[in-house]
Amino acid sequence: MENLLTDFAAQGRKISAWKGWFLCHRPLNKITINDITEDCGVNRMTFYYHFKDIYDLVDWILVEDASKILEGRQSFETWNEAFLDILQRLQENKTLVLNVYRSVGREQVEQYLYKLLDPTLKEYADRECKDITVQDADKQFVVDFYKYALVGMTLEWIRRDMKTDPAAMTERLGTMIHGDLRRALCRLASNRGGTARDED
Repeated sequence: MENLLTDFAAQGRKISAWKGWFLCHRPLNKITINDITEDCGVNRMTFYYHFKDIYDLVDWILVEDASKILEGRQSFETWNEAFLDILQRLQENKTLVLNVYRSVGREQVEQYLYKLLDPTLKEYADRECKDITVQDADKQFVVDFYKYALVGMTLEWIRRDMKTDPAAMTERLGTMIHGDLRRALCRLASNRGGTARDED
């Protein structure tokens, strides 16, 4: 069993190459376990030790990608900048994202976006709470509201083949809800000394 783990760990780069090639050039329902095992140089037993099926593997790939993006992400001054960065990353991998969205379904992409947006919005909310006291549950409530709204907008953007320019989309959203995240936190603050300044 230990050898199986060692063998599979050694194929990490090949699996990444598989993701980049197969998911970008072939619909997921046209990919077989044999395609993966032959290309990665592992046997079926090794594959099924780690994954239930191809869809389970895709879930793992999305989680790994989200983790790498979060590890390498920079700190942004505003949520707008962070959101724009996410949209641009999605657009850079447009073929892959659309393939997963159409082959696996909306839910997997949705969970992937939640993993990206939740820590980003939390970080921004924490910075906005330096002069006010907001309970963790209330802060998360605000984060969740914006997270679900932005994920919903992003999913619709993906469904429409990402035709809208990310910068234009982010600018429009920023204009529409400018300052609202800060104001929401202020309204839920247990000490009302903070002011709902027009910054976000």
